[in-house]
Amino acid sequence: MSPFLMSRQQLGKLRKSEPLKGKGYTVSNEEGTTSVGEVAESQLSQDEEIAEIEKLLGEDPDDFQARCRLGELYFSKGRLDDALAEVKKAIEVAESLRVEMDRSLAMYYSNLGTIYGTKEMTEDALPQFKRALELNAYDVLALFNMGRLHSDRKEYMQAKECLERLIEVTPEDPVAWYNLAGVYEQLDNPQVSDYNTLDMALQAYMKVLEFDPTHLECSFKLMEISLSVNKTDLAITVMEEAVEHNPDEPLAYYNLINTYEKCKLFEKAEETRQRLKQRFAKRAREASTT
Repeated sequence: MSPFLMSRQQLGKLRKSEPLKGKGYTVSNEEGTTSVGEVAESQLSQDEEIAEIEKLLGEDPDDFQARCRLGELYFSKGRLDDALAEVKKAIEVAESLRVEMDRSLAMYYSNLGTIYGTKEMTEDALPQFKRALELNAYDVLALFNMGRLHSDRKEYMQAKECLERLIEVTPEDPVAWYNLAGVYEQLDNPQVSDYNTLDMALQAYMKVLEFDPTHLECSFKLMEISLSVNKTDLAITVMEEAVEHNPDEPLAYYNLINTYEKCKLFEKAEETRQRLKQRFAKRAREASTT
């Protein structure tokens, strides 16, 4: 239940003082103002009401309205230091509630954008993700889906911005790194941009394998880039590790064989080919006996 509603129920028996006109400074409340030195008629005396609210705040220190009311009462009693402290605490509570509400609202806008995107209504999805990020600049779902949306629309600079911000929030997420690597790879294309981002793509693909060493598609991408920039040792290492982490995946073996052959390591290529035959011949025999 909302703290605002809760405090109304808890303070229901307390009657707020009616505003009175008078000289001097005033403190605002929902019903009007209370002047220093002037006390309105109430079922409870101010001292009793203060005691009730102080007890309430002992149980629920984040009750915003209770703190506001206590600040008003302290002010009316001339306890200015106490009033100052309570108003500051009330502001802190209100600010935290506002941030929490913004984050919740951002989540709903992200969900709305995701639904539009799933329905392939991309023109409707984009404003929802933008609104979510206005409310919470680091909403993970909005950053990821907006990055993907920009990438699908070949708006790679916008995709880069979203996915780099996503990495700040989820630095160990292999999916985020993989999507960012793909954007870097596209930006390196002279027909797309003037940026030289192939090495950044390579580093991002390596990050993917750091957090998910079984990611075969990433291994293939990294192998291809490594070969294209004559980093043959890296290409070989990547594919050898891909086979190690995916021992039952024929594609891993085939790509390792292909990498060996491109690097003119024909003996290793043949050894790997024999390993592949033996491994899957053994699996076939085991399957036939069960």
